[in-house]
Amino acid sequence: MPFKTSHYIAGRFTDDEPSLPVENPATGQELTKVADASPEQAMTALDAAVDAAEEFAATEPRYRAELLRSAYEAIISRTDEFAETMTLEMGKPLEESRGEVTYGAEFLRWFAEETPRVYGRWSTAPSGGSRLLTMKQPVGPVLAITPWNFPLAMATRKLGPAIAAGCTSVLKPAQLTPLTALLLMDVFDSVGLPAGVVNCFVSSDSAATTGPIIADPRLRKLTFTGSTAVGVTLLEQAADNVLRTSMELGGNAPFLVLAGADVDRAVEGAIVAKMRNIGQACTAANRFIVHHSHCEEFATKFARRVCELVIGNGMDDGVKIGPLVSAGALDGVESVVREAIDAGARALVGGSRIDRPGHFMEPTVLVDVDPASKVFREEIFGPVAPIVPVGSTDEAIALANDTSYGLMSYAYTDDLDEGLTVSERLQFGMVGLNTGLVSNPAAPFGGVKASGLGREGGPEGINEYLEIKYVGIGMK
Repeated sequence: MPFKTSHYIAGRFTDDEPSLPVENPATGQELTKVADASPEQAMTALDAAVDAAEEFAATEPRYRAELLRSAYEAIISRTDEFAETMTLEMGKPLEESRGEVTYGAEFLRWFAEETPRVYGRWSTAPSGGSRLLTMKQPVGPVLAITPWNFPLAMATRKLGPAIAAGCTSVLKPAQLTPLTALLLMDVFDSVGLPAGVVNCFVSSDSAATTGPIIADPRLRKLTFTGSTAVGVTLLEQAADNVLRTSMELGGNAPFLVLAGADVDRAVEGAIVAKMRNIGQACTAANRFIVHHSHCEEFATKFARRVCELVIGNGMDDGVKIGPLVSAGALDGVESVVREAIDAGARALVGGSRIDRPGHFMEPTVLVDVDPASKVFREEIFGPVAPIVPVGSTDEAIALANDTSYGLMSYAYTDDLDEGLTVSERLQFGMVGLNTGLVSNPAAPFGGVKASGLGREGGPEGINEYLEIKYVGIGMK
């Protein structure tokens, strides 16, 4: 299928010669090449965003809402094209890619509806004699840096509220999966988004291209989804110009199966929370903490369900587990599993890479896991589920909270009081109570501690792109 392969800057696709290979992780073969931006070319994207900023900030909310609504409809109408592009460059099964198209497009529809609902406030000063007026205005040009694992949704989750708020943007998608982002640019172009409102460049050297943009005082916001280590570096860079920042960083999500849980329901939730996107999600369940009364049953049934998952090229019918995104990702996951097994863990199913073209790892369920081991302490980003038994709810919560991360958590129990209490005590920005999937454009997505700051989605999402201005009005 044909792909967009050049940058999108100032309302047009550039004429740059493609030179940066994009791999199909299911085959290990080159899919196509895309243009590779230099630092100077990346700065032209910021120039375009700055040039368009004042005029776009002054547009009517309804106008911006209609642009977003049109883009939403255009994406839905091209679902197959987007889904196939995602599967080819990232590897997830086609069924999941179609789900991401629906999910990613929904951010544009949600923020289209939020656009005219940006409100200020008018009040009388407590002492009388003056009036207090607050208004919300666009923060200014935005740099959005997105990851490879959800190449459409991570872009729309940032660009949707930016457009709704009246901000212009520069998007830097992941080098591994640029094709979906460039296809999104084609959608924005087709619906008449004004030149410079959204710009996109691809680069093999993220630091060299984004560093000068972050250092430029004309940039006013940085939003990033990715690892905590990179997020910390970006926060340090953003501090020089006191940029507004939104950071959605790493996770180490616990999955609690408590004494009051329905085990069958928990197993089905675990399949979604762990194996969706081949385990390559910051929200993926990473540590399975199971009450000892359920541990053997849960582990056995979970392993049985994992064995039923069809592994293969995501373009093939019936496939549920595709490849990991790269050879490096496969090496890393296999290494962590091997280390755990060498330390005494036992694989009920899986445990090794698959000897075939591409980057395939067997879905793996581990028991007899040491809670101090790397497989339990660090984000795995692959289809690996380590299980540890606990004797009480208090022990489960203590083990769940024993991490520097605080993005996503899951808890299963049919005891409502227990469920609500556990939800309050878990030190995470999000809790999935009796569900393995909580991401929703209408809900605020984000974490605490080393998992980041700010929220994306929900009514809160647009506020990340708005500044509050206060006007004090003297009265006679």
